[in-house]
Amino acid sequence: MGSDRPGGFPNVALLDLATKQMTWATDTKWEANAADFAPDGKEFTYVINADGRSDTYLADTATRTGAKINVPAGLNLYPGTPSSFSPDGSRLVVSHQSSTQPADLWVYEVAAKQPRQLSFSAITSLTAAKIPPSILVHYKSFDGKIISAFAWMPFNLKRDGSNPAIVLPHGGPTGQTQDAFNRTVVALVTRGYVCIAPNPRGSTGYGMEFQLANTKDLGGGDLQDEVYAAKFLEETGYVESKKIGITGGSYGGFMTLMAIGKTPDLWAAAVEAYGIINWFTMLQHEDPRLQEYEKSLLGDPEKDRAIYEADSPLKYIRDAKAPLLVLQGENDIRVPKEEAEQVVQILKDSGKRVDAHFYPNEGHGFAKRENQIDSIRRTVEWFDRYLKNKN
Repeated sequence: MGSDRPGGFPNVALLDLATKQMTWATDTKWEANAADFAPDGKEFTYVINADGRSDTYLADTATRTGAKINVPAGLNLYPGTPSSFSPDGSRLVVSHQSSTQPADLWVYEVAAKQPRQLSFSAITSLTAAKIPPSILVHYKSFDGKIISAFAWMPFNLKRDGSNPAIVLPHGGPTGQTQDAFNRTVVALVTRGYVCIAPNPRGSTGYGMEFQLANTKDLGGGDLQDEVYAAKFLEETGYVESKKIGITGGSYGGFMTLMAIGKTPDLWAAAVEAYGIINWFTMLQHEDPRLQEYEKSLLGDPEKDRAIYEADSPLKYIRDAKAPLLVLQGENDIRVPKEEAEQVVQILKDSGKRVDAHFYPNEGHGFAKRENQIDSIRRTVEWFDRYLKNKN
């Protein structure tokens, strides 16, 4: 079973059903999550997410001693239902993906300690050799807090301070960018864009103190963590400060709107997908479960009205300078289309450069393959227009 140890880090323990006593199997300041018992109960599995890269472990039940199994590095999980063990316990099924390879199933032979790829995703001619791999980086934010991020560098890039770059805030905010296959990043980095995807305060994966560090401060300290990601890229010597864009979806879309409104001089272009412009209108249109989630982040909408106002991009968006592309599903019940419509109308009324595309019969995120392709194509074309052609 999984449970939090002191410090707010999930760990794995064995629970004795007779005595109700827990015995810890892991003691890590990352995220450890329980998986399955072998059919004979002599072994069990768990996963540790360490700084956005997940490893799969196999442990002896008697000694609670676990060891990482031999599969490639990246984002590894046990996907089996009801168990990832084969009926005789001799094999395990593992899901593996990385920044250069989409998710596939692997079979791990327990006795031989050998993995074997079972499925092969259809990616046409886009082999791993053609995709720049992720780089795990760390940098200091405005207050000295260390922020973790994944960065991608195009091949054969000149270190002459002339290259465009994109910051990619993740959704949530209680989420995490992990070392997964990211189609938007692949499309951008293979076209010459330096990319960075930070895990700012408020992200999961770094303990409860870090996760709660943006409570009642959405678009405050966590926005600065995104800003300092852009500064980090500038300091590498590869990136032109006037060619930095930002794009994200959901809370990443909210962060994109906050960024161009609150720190308008930093960004040369932006693409936001199904992002929040006004926490009050979100509260009116979202479902009851999400209403409670919003309140847990921002407080009571009456008592904490000033926080809701200060943490809404609505307060700052008229100061935006970056050309903005808005992408939105017509049937989104998580972040309703009214949010996107407000963004477009406000910017049009302010004489700003804005364009939008609404996808019929799409919800929160785009499920149809043709719309996934179209949204990436529009994103690349937008950045090409305003970053690559910028002098």
